[in-house]
Amino acid sequence: MRAALTVLTTLVVLGAAAEVGVVVSRHHRSATAAPLSSTTPPSTGSSTTTTTTANGPDCPLTGTPAPGGTVPQRPALAMKVDNYPTARPQSGLDHADIVFEEPVEGGITRLVAVFQCHQGGLVGPLRSARYPDLGIADLLSRPIFAHVGGINPILSLIRSGNLVDRDLRGWNITQHPPGRVAPYDTYATTAATWATLPSDHTPPAPVFSYGPAPQGSPVLQVHIPFSWASDETWTWSAQTSSWHLAYSGVPAANADGTPVTATNVVVQTVQTSVGPWVENSLGAHEVEVNATSGGPVLVLRNGEAITGTWSRASLGAPLRLTTTGGAPLPLAPGTTWVSMVPSQIPVTAAPAG
Repeated sequence: MRAALTVLTTLVVLGAAAEVGVVVSRHHRSATAAPLSSTTPPSTGSSTTTTTTANGPDCPLTGTPAPGGTVPQRPALAMKVDNYPTARPQSGLDHADIVFEEPVEGGITRLVAVFQCHQGGLVGPLRSARYPDLGIADLLSRPIFAHVGGINPILSLIRSGNLVDRDLRGWNITQHPPGRVAPYDTYATTAATWATLPSDHTPPAPVFSYGPAPQGSPVLQVHIPFSWASDETWTWSAQTSSWHLAYSGVPAANADGTPVTATNVVVQTVQTSVGPWVENSLGAHEVEVNATSGGPVLVLRNGEAITGTWSRASLGAPLRLTTTGGAPLPLAPGTTWVSMVPSQIPVTAAPAG
C-alpha cells in the first residue's frame, strides 16, 4: 500500500487519518448493502436531499446553483466512456458533473461520466461495463447506467445492481459520428438516454459536501502515472480557477477543442485485485476495486492539496472524506474528477512557487 505524495524529492506517505466526521450527509436511495465482493444486490429506497442556499437550490452533484433556479427532476445519468489513447478526444466530458476514473485491465483506465444538472449533448465513445462500475453507481442513488455490453459475469452483476441498466446494444439511440472507427465510434446523447426512463423524476442525493477549504499545501501540479496509456498530470490554473489535465505532458482536450478541466480532483487510493474472469482476447483478467476498504485521499481544490482519508461502511453507505485530523473535508462548488488510483501507484506533487 504505497500511495504517496512526493513534494519535489521528498516522499511523504499519505497516512490514514481517523475515520471520523461525516462529510457527506445524505439519504441514499439504497439500504445498507453487501460489500462489493458480494453478488447480493442492494435494496432500494426513494429519499433524497436537496441543498438550498440564498441563491436558490444547488445542483446535488456540484454544489453550484441550479440552472434557472430549478434542479432538473431526473436521475443521475452515468455513461461509460473509453479512455484509451486512440479513443481520445472524447465528447461530453466538459458537461459532466462528476467524472470517475477507474483502473481496468492492462493498466489502462476508463471513465464514468455522470450528468444531472446539465445536458451533455453527444457523449462517447461509449464502451463496455467493468466491475468497478458497481461501486460507483451505488453512490449515485440508482442512476441510469449507459454502457455498450460487457462480459457475461459483469453483465449479470450490473443487471442485479443498484442502478437502471441501459446496455445500449438493445436501444436504437446510438450514433456513429464520421471519422470515428470501431470500437471507438459508439456515442449517444444524454437527452436520448434519459428518455429511456421517462418515469423517474427523482434527482440523486449529493455524493460530496461543499464548503470552505481546510488547511492545505499550495501545489502547481500532481502526477498520477497509471500507465503508459494514462500518464496523467493535473496542473492548477489560477486564470481559470480549475485543474487542467494532460496525458504524457500533452494537454487533454474534448472533441470540441475545450480543455479537460475540473474544479476538484479527488485522488482516491483504492485496493485492487485480479478477478477470476478473463476480460479480453489477450487473456487479461477483470480488475476488481474494493469500494469499501477506505484509505488515503488527496483532494485538490483552489490550487491546494489536502491530505486525508476516505471511508465507506458499505455500498449503501455514503462516501466520507475527512482530513488527517478527522475533520470533514468538503469540496469547492463545481465539477469533480475522481481518480481511483491503485495503492501501488505513487502519486507525486510539485509545490507552487
